[in-house]
Amino acid sequence: MQLTTTRISPDWPCQVKQPGSYDWERSAAKWLRELVPARYASYPALIRHPVLLARHAQIQVQNEIRVARTALQTARADLPALGMPESVIEHTIKMYAAEVMQLQHIARSVRAVSQALVEHGR
Repeated sequence: MQLTTTRISPDWPCQVKQPGSYDWERSAAKWLRELVPARYASYPALIRHPVLLARHAQIQVQNEIRVARTALQTARADLPALGMPESVIEHTIKMYAAEVMQLQHIARSVRAVSQALVEHGR
């Protein structure tokens, strides 16, 4: 049996096997389930259809990016009123900035996996 392969992007998650390799869809679904709240990961439609799971993961990650950006943009104005010292505010701003970057990378990875699932007929 000949396996088809897809070129892997630099954003391909290391937890997911190469598209076309044995059991790669299962590794993709497992990774995607880790990105969504547990209650969604157990829905039968998302279990049976990894493309639907990928779509939900894309939406989930985009919303997380939105939340992290809002937290970053409002930290300097909101945190002093909560009694946070300047050192904590600066640390928090750096944390949110790093989180936005990490989430953007995850979003690119989800898009790569989603595209591969669609291309491989899943």
